[in-house]
Amino acid sequence: MSAVFSPPAAALPTDKELVLKVIPMPADTNGNGDIFGGWVMAQVDLAGSVLPARYIQGRMATVAVNEFIFKQPVRVGDILSFFSAITRVGNTSVTVEVEVYAERFSSQGQYVKVTEARLTYVAIDEKGRPRPVPRPAPSPAADAAAAQ
Repeated sequence: MSAVFSPPAAALPTDKELVLKVIPMPADTNGNGDIFGGWVMAQVDLAGSVLPARYIQGRMATVAVNEFIFKQPVRVGDILSFFSAITRVGNTSVTVEVEVYAERFSSQGQYVKVTEARLTYVAIDEKGRPRPVPRPAPSPAADAAAAQ
């Protein structure tokens, strides 16, 4: 008799912001009965866009999926938590890391890391061309800290 593999419980990240929670439904499954990877990718793209939107302040587009790793299957009824952090702000783009954790329906309160990804979003103008990412205005506190 073979044992069922159960990945160790993971702690939720404290260095990233919770940007989305969603529960996949039966209509989101693939032929194996797991959640379709394309559905997970679409949710990661939505979650990944939350923090860059604060910098870009206008239209943006996903310009690259730099890395995408499916670590564990996602199941119907899992509560998925998407955590994100900005890793780079360039002239016209913002790169983020997204981690996805599943709280299994059968084991509430325990989390399993199911996906991790790195995506880049580009700020675009009304014609769809890249435009500069606005820089925050310098604050007196930031100027004082920089002077020390």
